[in-house]
Amino acid sequence: MTETAPSPDTAPAARRFAFLVHPRAQVATDMARIWRPLGLIPDSAWGWGLRNLPVPPITLANVHRADTDAGPAGSVIVVPVGARQMLAENRRWVVGRIEAAIDRAEALGAEIVGLGALTAPASGAGRMLRERPGIAMTTGNAFTAYLTVEAIRRLLPAARGGHIAIIGATGSVGTCVVRLLADEPIGTDLTLIARNERRLDILAAEFAERGTGVSVRATTSMDAVRDADLVVVLTSATDAVLRSEHLRPGAIVLDDTQPRNTDPALMTERPDVLVVDGGVAAVPGIRIRGDIGLPRGLAYACLCETMLMAFSGNAADAVDAVGQASVDHALRMRDAARRFAHLGFTLADPLSFGRPTHWPDAVAVEQAA
Repeated sequence: MTETAPSPDTAPAARRFAFLVHPRAQVATDMARIWRPLGLIPDSAWGWGLRNLPVPPITLANVHRADTDAGPAGSVIVVPVGARQMLAENRRWVVGRIEAAIDRAEALGAEIVGLGALTAPASGAGRMLRERPGIAMTTGNAFTAYLTVEAIRRLLPAARGGHIAIIGATGSVGTCVVRLLADEPIGTDLTLIARNERRLDILAAEFAERGTGVSVRATTSMDAVRDADLVVVLTSATDAVLRSEHLRPGAIVLDDTQPRNTDPALMTERPDVLVVDGGVAAVPGIRIRGDIGLPRGLAYACLCETMLMAFSGNAADAVDAVGQASVDHALRMRDAARRFAHLGFTLADPLSFGRPTHWPDAVAVEQAA
């Protein structure tokens, strides 16, 4: 059955949203998206300036729906904190900058606020932020987890042997991905990798108790990645954690991080390895007027979750989604995406380091191996 747009007479009223982003590892490159001359300022100067000058939050883009002429549905707002500062600077200072961006969102009339990139881990998955009556917040991690599982389904038939390794398995997205996989198993082997051994063991035991038939192991060592056919990267770091020496011949990598945690050197060092950019949705019915670093018609899954919570208008979809991403919320966002399928919200055609690529096939993978 073909999904249709909700009738204007029966659909709940949409809410306005705001989505928070920040400059990534190359600060000047991202600031140039706001105003090109800003890209001429060295990163070292940006580091000092963002820390010591009263740089306000900046609107990077406005978001419009193709199915309505009601004006902007929401905005993308830049938190003036670099990626390394997000995780290394005084936490109170960082949270204060995030709060200032939410103040701007509130002034713009936002009722749903999404915490993009490292604003979520830097604020304790949103739990360190003050409550604001009339505003619901989300990390966007639930829909990200759902789209990650969809990408795994698309990639796994090409992955010889069906061994999946998840790096960052105990994080918000990682835990939700593992629990979604426990409900609908994929592959024959699953390796969970993270730094917290206790949380790893609990998550692995939870998965094993489901009796999925998938062999599961937990480890804190990156060496375990070398056995995997498909490596899923779900970490929160400012630099690459996955490099060429970690990967077996013909491996496939799904990097679902912003800023990305795979080394661009993989493109030249390991031509046998395919790296697919994860967490990207096709949204042909959404017009983003501004440069968010993706081709037109695409959006990050965390931004999509923010939009879906706003567009839905349903009270159940517009509650705070901070802290650990839940399977229940991921499924609510899946259902919301289906209701708004006329705007998109489906898994995008694959990109690799921002460039179009193709879904692999089993023959090509076998030849690479």
